Amino acid sequence: MEEKTHEKALPKPESRIENIVATVILDQNLDLNLIEARIPDVDYNPDTFPGLVYRLKTPKVTALIFKSGKMVVTGAKSISELVLAVKKIIKSLRDSGIEIVGKPRLQIQNIVASANLHVYIDLDKAAFVLERSMYEPEQFPGLIYRMNDPKVVLLIFSSGKMVITGAKKEEDVKRAVENIYKTLKETGCILGPAD
Repeated sequence: MEEKTHEKALPKPESRIENIVATVILDQNLDLNLIEARIPDVDYNPDTFPGLVYRLKTPKVTALIFKSGKMVVTGAKSISELVLAVKKIIKSLRDSGIEIVGKPRLQIQNIVASANLHVYIDLDKAAFVLERSMYEPEQFPGLIYRMNDPKVVLLIFSSGKMVITGAKKEEDVKRAVENIYKTLKETGCILGPAD
């Protein structure tokens, strides 16, 4: 009787959002000098930077607020954390007597995430089978892969660790990790479980 060899079960990939960058548009101009005068712990130095820097402790985000009523918010680790931060900033402005008219419009610009496939990857082979990839190990140790669905860029390392940029939704990160894992597995680019 022939003994069947079983392929060792590969561990499940994991991903984590590291940073969300978003813009918030208030349809009005803001008096940054007045905001600086009324809200403690903000930094405004128009000689060095045209925006006011507003740091929240919880959630830990930073907002750059401009005269035009535009804000750039960074540091959130989830969409819900981002929304909470924006609500806190708007409430803080209103509580300080700064009139905010209308509803802020929030737009995700970029979600940056890290992932670990928990497997070793043959990057030479992956560079050959993945269209829209670039791998020059003498320049940079990772393979750069431009995925179409979802539209993100992956930096893939032989250790199975990855950086994902360009996502617009949290589920894009999960889908990108699942898609690349499946593709690498199907094309024989996975060398085995990473320790």
